[in-house]
This record gives sequence, structure tokens and C-alpha cells, in this order.
Amino acid sequence: MTGKTLAAMLATTLISVAAHADGHLPEVEAEVRRIDQNAGKITLRHGNIPNLDMPPMTMVFQVEEKALLDGIAVGDQVVVTIEQVEGAYTLKSIRTHAP
Repeated sequence: MTGKTLAAMLATTLISVAAHADGHLPEVEAEVRRIDQNAGKITLRHGNIPNLDMPPMTMVFQVEEKALLDGIAVGDQVVVTIEQVEGAYTLKSIRTHAP
């Protein structure tokens, strides 16, 4: 590996870490499809999640805190932030969004 390649990789990593440290996760529009309050999971039909390089799809996410699901219902249009935490795609924030 050349010095320039290593420097570029290090710079990219530092920028990525700094963005996450600032709490700047992209907000993503989604529709709630299912909620499992007891398990702390939510199924979303979501748009593109750029920080995870994930295209639009429907999938289940772990919830960082079960209290995030309070007041959320199936069919709600929401805006979420999602991050990969210890290998699991984790919902970090959620708020309702008028359609």
C-alpha cells in the first residue's frame, strides 16, 4: 500500500468518525409496517440510507431504546435515523412526519 493510499484511507475514516461523533446521521423518510414493542423492533419501508449504503427496501430494525416506539403506530409516515451498532442496524431516532 502506498503512502498516498494509506493517507486517503485514514482521512476518509477520520471524516466518517467525526460525522458520527457529531451525531450527524442522515434523516430518512419511512413508513411503519410493524412494531414489536416487547422485542424493541420495528419494521420500516424506508428510503435510501446513505450512511449505510442501503437502497430503499422494507426491513426490521433494532430500536436503541424501546421508549422511541411510544406513540408510533403502524401506517405512520416517519423520519428516522439509523446507524450500525455492533453489527446490528439500529434505529437511533424517530418522529412522525405528515404525508
